[in-house]
Amino acid sequence: MKFLDLAKVYIRSGSGGGGCISFRREKFIEYGGPDGGDGGKGGSVIAEAVDGLNTLIDFRYQQHFFAKNGQAGMGSQRTGADGDDIILRLPVGTEVLDEDQETVIADLTEVGQRVVLAKGGNGGWGNLRFTTSTNRAPRRANPGQPGVERTIWLRLKLIADVGLLGLPNAGKSTFLAATSNARPKVADYPFTTLVPNLGVVGVDGAEFVVADIPGLIAGASEGKGLGDLFLGHVERCAVLLHLIDGTSGDPVGDYRTIIQELEAYGGDLADKPRVTVLNKIDTLDEEERAFIAGEIKAETGVDVMLMSGATSEGVTEVLRALRAQISEDRLRRKREEQEDEEPWQP
Repeated sequence: MKFLDLAKVYIRSGSGGGGCISFRREKFIEYGGPDGGDGGKGGSVIAEAVDGLNTLIDFRYQQHFFAKNGQAGMGSQRTGADGDDIILRLPVGTEVLDEDQETVIADLTEVGQRVVLAKGGNGGWGNLRFTTSTNRAPRRANPGQPGVERTIWLRLKLIADVGLLGLPNAGKSTFLAATSNARPKVADYPFTTLVPNLGVVGVDGAEFVVADIPGLIAGASEGKGLGDLFLGHVERCAVLLHLIDGTSGDPVGDYRTIIQELEAYGGDLADKPRVTVLNKIDTLDEEERAFIAGEIKAETGVDVMLMSGATSEGVTEVLRALRAQISEDRLRRKREEQEDEEPWQP
């Protein structure tokens, strides 16, 4: 299935049906009076987060979604039928944006979450509604309320606990393949990964989701390489795993390149907790490992862990460090939710 994380959609809710002007005309009923029914409600356009989807590819082939109009009212006090709603089935983690691509209408982060994007119009009143003591035979009815037409953008941000960062060929896909059942493409050339991949990783009985995104290069924020198109998929992560290629000639420069791109991207991505790992240590001896790790710490001030995704050396320690950061993030969110709740008062 092809991956698509941005789609433009045109939606329109249904208009309400018009009210009816009608009078009873049965035999032997001398003063029948008005009996015009109301129009039916128009259908709404609803977005719903569902399980089992991880792409917006369905919206590549259909961009227009129009709900049904309500039927007009009829005589004998009959109300018109309501128009059918249209439900947009979206992957969990989808943001619904206004036409300006900046205003967030809804953020669907849980399965079953629903939001009305365009409400259907109300049906018009029939002439029965306008009967009064002084106007026993009203000859007026209301038209149905028109529907709402708008253009929206759907932007998917994958929901994961850990986001993988690094230059192309830093070993991100190898790490994901070695620690999960995911099978991303692995090869010895840059930009092997072209779309994000998800994998479920387990350590010490705990499981969490890891997201692998295409590698960044210098100037990605300006559109070089694959640019920062996929950085949005790690915005929701609790911790970032920054992999540095141990065979690179300038590991300190590689580290700074990624950090600069995170800062240029904006938001709080650069401030997220990070676990920095020197990868591919199976190609280095003990002296080279200690020298490169010490050089990175001396230049950047961050602690560096050692790992080889190919031989699984040091992988368990890295997973445990990630799990500790995830647990801390969950505790912090729980405290914030408790603080936001209003204290109970009798």
